[in-house]
Amino acid sequence: MTADRLLFVNARQVVTCAGPARGRRGAEMADAAVRTGVGVLVEGRTIVAVDDDVALRRATTDAVEVDCAQGVLTPGFVDSHTHAIFGRARYEEQELRATGVPYMEIARRGGGIHASVRDLRTRGEDELFALAEPRLRALAAAGVTTVEVKSGYGLSLDDELKTLRVVRRLAAALPMRIRATWLGAHEIPLDYRERQGGRRAYIDLLLQEMLPEIARDRLAAFADVFCEPGVFTVDESREILSAARAKGLAIKLHADELVAGGGAELAGELGAVSADHLAAVSDAGIAALAAHHTVATLLPGTMLFLGKRDQAPARRLIEAGVPVALATDFNPGTSPTTNFPLILTLAVSQLHLSVAEAMVAGTVNGAAALALADRVGQLAPGFSADLALWEVGDVRELPYWYGAGRCRASWARGKPCHAHDLALPFPR
Repeated sequence: MTADRLLFVNARQVVTCAGPARGRRGAEMADAAVRTGVGVLVEGRTIVAVDDDVALRRATTDAVEVDCAQGVLTPGFVDSHTHAIFGRARYEEQELRATGVPYMEIARRGGGIHASVRDLRTRGEDELFALAEPRLRALAAAGVTTVEVKSGYGLSLDDELKTLRVVRRLAAALPMRIRATWLGAHEIPLDYRERQGGRRAYIDLLLQEMLPEIARDRLAAFADVFCEPGVFTVDESREILSAARAKGLAIKLHADELVAGGGAELAGELGAVSADHLAAVSDAGIAALAAHHTVATLLPGTMLFLGKRDQAPARRLIEAGVPVALATDFNPGTSPTTNFPLILTLAVSQLHLSVAEAMVAGTVNGAAALALADRVGQLAPGFSADLALWEVGDVRELPYWYGAGRCRASWARGKPCHAHDLALPFPR
């Protein structure tokens, strides 16, 4: 459907997530504003009304009706942390971890991020585009209508620019909203690690060559750094992120994924838009995030896939007043999934969120993690027409049927991203 006016009717539930146009905190996260008997009217790229279903039908005569057939209508999910531009899969690393080889040891042997770097450097833009496009379409088929995509598998001037140009091409080619993040500070490349003074030389490359070109050509909205012992130190991260902010990029961090290394404290100090991972965040880090309303983007799929027992302390973060978001961390090594509803399942079963909290974390707070909460993440007048229709009768079924493909259709800015009629009947 490409009509300028769409009227969504006959939904069993409409999960509006309506409320403040910012990251939700504390008890605010417990209200997904579920309504019954309402329809949603879209004009062009924008929602113009969420009102009584029958009244909207009577008042609207020139819209194309979308019959929700007693399914559940929600905002499109916002996947605010992915690494979707890569070449080959790294399935052999999963088996190594199963035999007891830890993540950092795999990296030391040249696996992990370094393996993806070697691979990406051999591929051209057209090939990377062709690999990434179906991955993003798979996210759309899982109800995602806004997605962040990072660089970080290039780690050279030419390959980082190449990656971000591919992200730009994807944003122009696909209906879903795509936000680009420069993650040149994902690792110290092996060719720099192995020479004297190489670490400093690579940071100088980031600051003096990569960053100016990325800022000049507006190839990214955000800069990110993997702030973790053994990767980038707190001081190095501060230097890189401060320089990026001075060039007009908003800032994000990979923080405290494996150990409490001060990343969350730095995110609060710098007023970062988000701090991501946080499985090992300290009490001081939680306090810093709460004080500055920095979004904590949690990635439970990563810890599951790594075989880690300890997930991020979601309840402590929420109770401290930190806005919590959820994302897939879709990447070839530690979270190769495009299934956003599966992340909801993990949020409920592993992070101990309620379904309402998980929905807010995957919509409104995901938008806040991308500085989009003023226009994305809610079914409310004036917000972007980003919707997902689910073949379930109650929103609580989304995390319940774990791993199931229940998304019937999704729309971004009023345009269809995905449409698929499943054989399963809606519950009556």
